[in-house]
Amino acid sequence: MPDAVLNKGTLFDMLLNSCQEYRERTVFIYRVDNTELEVSYAKLFDDALILAKAFKSRKVGHGSKVMLLSDNRYGWMVTDFALVSLGAISVPRGSDTPTRELEFILQHADCEFLVLETEQLLKAHEKMLKGLKNLKSIFIIEGGKTHRWFDHIYSYNDILKNRKITATDTENFIAQRYALNLDDVFTLIYTSGTTGVPKGVLLTHRNIMYNVNTLPEIIDLSGDDRWVSILPSWHIFERAVEYIALSKGCCIVYSSVKTFAADLEKYQPTMVATVPRLWESMYSKINQKLEKEDPRKARIFKFLVSISARYNYLRRMFHNQLPVYHRVSFLCRTWQKFSALVKLILLAPLNLLAKKKLSLVQEKFGGRLRMAISGGGSLPAYLDEWIDAIGIRIVNAYGMTECAPAIAGRSVSCDVFGTLGPPTKNTDLRIAGDDGEVLPAGEVGEIQLKGEQVFPGYYKNEEENIKAFTADGFFKTGDLGKLTVTGELVITGRSKEIIVLASGENIDPSRIESEITKLPFVSDAVLVGQDKKGLGALIVPDFEQLRKFINDKFESGDQEDDKLVSDKQVLSRVKTEINRLLHPKHGFKPFEKMQNIHLLDKEFKMGEELTNTMKKKRHVIETKYREVIAKLLK
Repeated sequence: MPDAVLNKGTLFDMLLNSCQEYRERTVFIYRVDNTELEVSYAKLFDDALILAKAFKSRKVGHGSKVMLLSDNRYGWMVTDFALVSLGAISVPRGSDTPTRELEFILQHADCEFLVLETEQLLKAHEKMLKGLKNLKSIFIIEGGKTHRWFDHIYSYNDILKNRKITATDTENFIAQRYALNLDDVFTLIYTSGTTGVPKGVLLTHRNIMYNVNTLPEIIDLSGDDRWVSILPSWHIFERAVEYIALSKGCCIVYSSVKTFAADLEKYQPTMVATVPRLWESMYSKINQKLEKEDPRKARIFKFLVSISARYNYLRRMFHNQLPVYHRVSFLCRTWQKFSALVKLILLAPLNLLAKKKLSLVQEKFGGRLRMAISGGGSLPAYLDEWIDAIGIRIVNAYGMTECAPAIAGRSVSCDVFGTLGPPTKNTDLRIAGDDGEVLPAGEVGEIQLKGEQVFPGYYKNEEENIKAFTADGFFKTGDLGKLTVTGELVITGRSKEIIVLASGENIDPSRIESEITKLPFVSDAVLVGQDKKGLGALIVPDFEQLRKFINDKFESGDQEDDKLVSDKQVLSRVKTEINRLLHPKHGFKPFEKMQNIHLLDKEFKMGEELTNTMKKKRHVIETKYREVIAKLLK
């Protein structure tokens, strides 16, 4: 690249700046067939330029919608970089997208081009793709030379034969930044909608650059930081993480679920971005391994963790670092602090021992991990405390695809534990009541916000756009929360219907519930699983039809209602029948099957669990059956 100073306006400007400023540094480390490969910022620039040139020659240009169907790989970022440079709009999705959903997105988004990760994906969707008339070309990242005369399918090997870069090529590539502005849409991400139809979230350069410019300060990011990446690149949380890492010249190691633990020890990252599910997995593995090796050591470990957690809690109480929702009198606060100080003094010797022993656990994370970011779902309190107790600084973050994604995060400057921290810089956030009134600290209402990160709207969905914004322009998140007296945010639930699993997957319950109620013995169903490993369902049965169904399978249907709903054989048979419907061949994803179900012995009532228009009050149902749900998905 030439030494000209580039503007830091759009996402493309940022990528160009980083490739110039950090050209000799390693940007990605990844594996291909057990061979480790390293890529410099200079090579990333060259690869993106060559691919952009090839795309341009095949009519990909400003405003072109390009579906990118791929999982994590270096080629994903190169493709993204190339599309951004051309002003094209990427429409990303994971390789596990069902054919029916893929067809809807391709048609709804008006995609002209499709990039597939492998030839196997082409074969899996071949029949559907042949029926699409708007696709001008299909490109395959990993594949041999596949192009034939008169067809429109190309592998990257086909279009990247000429890798020569001239000075003119470089100048033309960089000059493409002048055709871009902050309000241009750079991606269209489809997320589940409340009606069962995926909604297309339009994100602009302004939206993502708000995150790129704001988030590094929150986590005190520097070019010396190394990331180990495991989340899907197409997910906005991971995508934003990779962009902010590139903006500072960091190195990103692409890992996988299978190799994550080993990669932490090998590459010794200073930063990781994960979802709660991953922390749950580590928590279970560490405790189970200790229990298996030596139950006595396991008990000691748990005791040390409890000592560390208790000490941390008391220390925060003494330093006013716990959430406060109502003003406390001076005398009360003084007594609390004095009591905490006495207990801290008594616990100090044990805490020193605990911290020393628990530091050994940090070696499992590579020994250099200074911070972990958890997003894509609320981090359960027990995990938050456990991670903190073993000595890892955790940034519990809150965001949405519609905000690209940052809304709030417990930054390095925020010491109020048990919260999500304050809203990110220049974000106007409020808690609103049912009538739209702004609520004071401590009161629960809908989280609403304004800011540069907020998307301009859903693609071709004016009905949802009207619902998504208030009359004065605030985005309605659909999440319930409250603020502390010092302005930190705490999420208390979800007023909208979307369920986010611990793995970060977004699920539309109405679509699955609709499918379940097709069964004659199901009168109603409520999907549950927010922040859990898997899904469960509360089923309101039609007892007459249920007995008929059970008697057709085995003789067990003559029991009383209360005994029938608790019969394990009946529950197993009903769950099997439900999961038969929720099969991938019917357009459902593997994580959308039922982990467990519970049969209710009475119907939902209007005015209680149902509104006057017979809509389910999810938060009421989840509160009423919280103990049942906890056992269902423990």
